[in-house]
Amino acid sequence: MGANERNAVDVLVVGKGNAALCAALAARDLGAHVSMLEAASLEESGGNSRFAGGVMRFAYSSVEDLKKLTEISDDEAKNTDWDSNTIEEFYDDLYRVTSYRTDAQLSEALVTTSLESMVWLRGQGVKFVPNYGAQSAVVNGRRKFFGRFPLMINGGGAGLVQDLTATAVKKGVEIFYDTRAISLIYDGERVLGVRAKREGKPADFRARTVVLACGGFESNPEWRARYLGPGWELAKVRGTRFNMGDGLKMALDVGACPYGNWSGRHAVSWERHAPEFGEVERSHDPYRHSYPLSIMVNAEGRRFVDEGADFYNYTYAKYGAEVLKQPGQFAYQVFDAKVKALLKQEYSGRNVTRFTANTLEELAAKMEGVNPEGFLKTVRAFNAAVRTDVPFNHAAKDGRSTVGIEPPKSNWANPLDTPPFEAYGVTCGITFTFGGLRINHETGQVLDVNFNSIAGLYAAGEMVGGLFYFNYPAGTGLVSGTVFGHIAGSGAARAAKG
Repeated sequence: MGANERNAVDVLVVGKGNAALCAALAARDLGAHVSMLEAASLEESGGNSRFAGGVMRFAYSSVEDLKKLTEISDDEAKNTDWDSNTIEEFYDDLYRVTSYRTDAQLSEALVTTSLESMVWLRGQGVKFVPNYGAQSAVVNGRRKFFGRFPLMINGGGAGLVQDLTATAVKKGVEIFYDTRAISLIYDGERVLGVRAKREGKPADFRARTVVLACGGFESNPEWRARYLGPGWELAKVRGTRFNMGDGLKMALDVGACPYGNWSGRHAVSWERHAPEFGEVERSHDPYRHSYPLSIMVNAEGRRFVDEGADFYNYTYAKYGAEVLKQPGQFAYQVFDAKVKALLKQEYSGRNVTRFTANTLEELAAKMEGVNPEGFLKTVRAFNAAVRTDVPFNHAAKDGRSTVGIEPPKSNWANPLDTPPFEAYGVTCGITFTFGGLRINHETGQVLDVNFNSIAGLYAAGEMVGGLFYFNYPAGTGLVSGTVFGHIAGSGAARAAKG
């Protein structure tokens, strides 16, 4: 064994986000000796999971299921409409937003085991709290949830990573930071470990099994332009700068089968002048998710999407791509004073591209890069098209729509007629990519191009292809990472222990 070669462990996990940590913990709980390789430093570790809002979409039928995850008093349970996300409702949402392309076996594993996976996650030290801030409202004196994810992780994605890391360290999982995996050690028959660069020097890590859970290629502008298309190198990256597609490349290099929507991605409306990559300490500041209450206009002053097609959690992941298609890769979300109190807190932050005016004409002159005449023409046509006979209700799909204009606005349409008026500049922020590897849904083992298992190789998290196509229901990513991280870690441990 060379000086830079480590003794073999049972399970070597590449990555240190939610899926990777879940894989490591699942393997450790089965008695496996587990190590993890993390490309980032300790301070920057945690992958995209650290940047996540922390909402969790899992199947539940009633508040009694939610009580398995967090303390809910009897009064709180009785006086709140907790919504539901039954297995059937979860299936319906997932299939609908992916245009019925989601893999049947993967989606079954995700949906049917999602609640038990959350219970397992709680057992690993993760804390759940009611999701009062993101999607609930007081309606006629009663708290009501809408959007089907009434719980979130305490501390968001950063809290999730912190809790899981603490548990992993406590259980004896060894974590190597500043260690970027470069390639798989492969003898043509099975994977035997990983070649890496540790603090800039080559190092070999031997293992009986390897779990790849090191993200997609959203941080790599060259790969984005190659797979997502021209212009995608210009998108802002919402999360970590370390997800360069390394895990995908090393798996494909040994014959792994690519799978899923390789030109697809989760991309949202994002602060126009946000930094190139996400900043954990301000990870939520650039969110611009109140657009269903707005009209969105491009540089020509024209609307280009149905802002009110659905609650934001069913459209936000695809509307970022629509913003990127616009001239100059930007748009403005325009509101009037009637809905000001309903805007999410990020709109009142410090690093916000915002213009305010007492007249629409004044606002039109202030919006950088927007044709004023085109904007005013759009607003006049929109105002005249609103069905003001239908009452406005932000807590439900209210059917308050427009008539006779394209694109329509299907819900939450309000004339822009009450000053002051506000316009918020947005661009596209990419979260993660949908293309990945084909896996065995029962074990997490990676399949080759002939659909045969690659001995010793497993995958989880963003690296699993076939779940998401075109769009994405909010809160599903962290749950998917937990479900398939647990599956891959368990499968790898069982194979390693023989």
